[in-house]
Amino acid sequence: MKKQNWDEYNKIVETIINHKEFIKRKDYKHHNDISVYDHCLAVSKLSYLIAKKFNLNERNAAIAGLLHDFYFKPWQIKTEKKPFFKLHGFIHSKEALVNACRFFPELMNEEIANSILCHMFPLNISLPKYKVGWIVNFSDKLVSLEVLKSPKTLPHLVGLNLKKSKI
Repeated sequence: MKKQNWDEYNKIVETIINHKEFIKRKDYKHHNDISVYDHCLAVSKLSYLIAKKFNLNERNAAIAGLLHDFYFKPWQIKTEKKPFFKLHGFIHSKEALVNACRFFPELMNEEIANSILCHMFPLNISLPKYKVGWIVNFSDKLVSLEVLKSPKTLPHLVGLNLKKSKI
């Protein structure tokens, strides 16, 4: 397998990865010890490679992959109790899209917006409309398999805070 030249990829994403608001995601935990920044970078690179392999729009795949978890604040910080369907897993794709449009309007288009919005399918019931959206969805799931390294954290990751009962 030939070595990947990342110059093209870096040129596509440089505006995002150098933006102060996106850099803040280095301090947001994603799952376990991975930052949101590192998770999004991994999803973006994988999405880019898959799109390139299948002759799809690798630019849109790279951008959507990078911005798919660009939500407002660290989700582990809970200030209030929320109904189940208002928990992070169900709402963060909409938050990410709002942030993406706010901070990077010049990079946005319908395919990128839909890919960000639908990346949590099937948890969110909206199907991706575009092949790039399916790629970002798949890449996110594949990269997120890191959580299986710590199965005890899985209930927390889906919004359940189970307390140990004393016997």
